[in-house]
Amino acid sequence: MLNVTETPLSLDDVRAAAKVIDGHVERTPMRMSRTLSQITGAEVWIKFENFQFTASFKERGALNRLMGLSEEEKKRGVIAMSAGNHAQGVAYHGQSLGIPVTIVMPENTPFVKVQHTRNYGARVILKGDGIAEANQHARQVCHDENLVFIHPFDDKLVMAGQGTIALEMLEDVSEPFDELVIPVGGGGLISGMATAAKALQPGIKITGVEVQDFPALYNQLRQESPRPGGSTIAEGIAVKTVGERNFEVCERLVDRALLVSEDAIERAITLYATVEKTIAEGAGAAGLAALLSHPEHFRGKRIGLVLCGGNIDTRLLASVLTRSLVRDQRLVNIRIIGDDRPGLLAKVSKLIGDVGANIIEVAHNRLALDVPAKGAEFDILIETRDAQHTQEVVEALTAAGYPPRKLA
Repeated sequence: MLNVTETPLSLDDVRAAAKVIDGHVERTPMRMSRTLSQITGAEVWIKFENFQFTASFKERGALNRLMGLSEEEKKRGVIAMSAGNHAQGVAYHGQSLGIPVTIVMPENTPFVKVQHTRNYGARVILKGDGIAEANQHARQVCHDENLVFIHPFDDKLVMAGQGTIALEMLEDVSEPFDELVIPVGGGGLISGMATAAKALQPGIKITGVEVQDFPALYNQLRQESPRPGGSTIAEGIAVKTVGERNFEVCERLVDRALLVSEDAIERAITLYATVEKTIAEGAGAAGLAALLSHPEHFRGKRIGLVLCGGNIDTRLLASVLTRSLVRDQRLVNIRIIGDDRPGLLAKVSKLIGDVGANIIEVAHNRLALDVPAKGAEFDILIETRDAQHTQEVVEALTAAGYPPRKLA
C-alpha cells in the first residue's frame, strides 16, 4: 500500500469516517453505463451520489464533522458557508442530531438549495455575490455568536467523510479502475477520494475536473496566479482557491486537472437525463463533461465517475434540456418569405406536417422593410427528430418554392 501518512489525511482517517457515517447516509449505487461507454469510448462506471437524501455527497463529510463535535460545541451550535450542498448536509444532519445550524449562502444561490436548507430547520443568511463574501460574513457571525465553524472542504473530518466514496467504489467493482475522474471545487472530495484510492490501489490515476472560469487546482498545480471567476452553471465548484489542507493532498496524489466548458457541462447534464434517466446538477456532471471534452485521455480505460449532486433548479434544467434540442437541431427556427395571400401559411404548415415535423410556434410579420409590401415574413419554430430530419424539411419547402433560412 502507498504510504500517504505524511499528508493531512490517511486511509485510517477515511476508514474511521466510514464507521461513523455507516447507516446514516446512503451507500449509493455504482453502475456501469453501456451507452455512455459507447459514446465516450471508455468503460464508464458511475457512483450515483445524487441518491443521497439531500441529493449530494456533501452529507458524508458534514455528518462526520458534526459527529466529531464535543457536547459543549453541539450546544453552542454550528455555522457553515456554502453555495448549497454542504449547507443542506450540515442542516439535515444537524437537525437529526439536535444541533442548532446557521448557514450563510451567496445571494445568487439557486432557490431550490436555499429552500431545502431552510426546510431542514437551519437559519439561512443570504449574503454576498459569491463564496468569498459569504465566507467573510459567516466568519463574522461565527465570532459574534460564538458558534463552531464547519468548513465545506478545508477540514480533516470533512475530507475523510468525502473519501468514503472511493472506499465504496473500489469495493463495489471487482476489476480495478484505471482512473477516477472527480469534480473539484475547494478540493474536499478529490483530496478525500485520492487519499483512499491511492492507498488501496497505488497505480490508479486521479483526475480533477474544473470549469474554465474557475481553474483553481489547475492553476495551483502549475504555480500560476488565480484567474477571476465568471458565471457558471456548475456553481457547486465555482471556487477560486483550493483549500490549504486539500491542496497538500492534491499536490502529492492528483495526477492532473482538466478544464471543461459550459457547453460540455450542459451536454453532460442532458446525457445523464436522457441516457441514465437521472438528474445531475452542473458540478455533478463535470466528470462526464471531461470524458466528452477530452476523449483521448480516457479511451479504452475503466473510468470511475462521481455524479456528486443532483440539486439543479428546475427552470435551469428545463433550459438546459431545451438548449440541447437546439444544439442537436431538433428545435429549429426557420424564416420563410412569401406573398401575403390567404392560405399561404396553411400550405407551408401542410408541407412541414407531411414531412413529419411539428410546428411549435409561428410569428407572422408584414411590416419588415426587407420584405415586399405585398409580401409577408414567417418565423416558424419546428421540432424534428434530428439534424437529418430538419434537412428534409428544408428540402421539401425549397422544392415547393419556399426556401427557408435557418435562424440562430
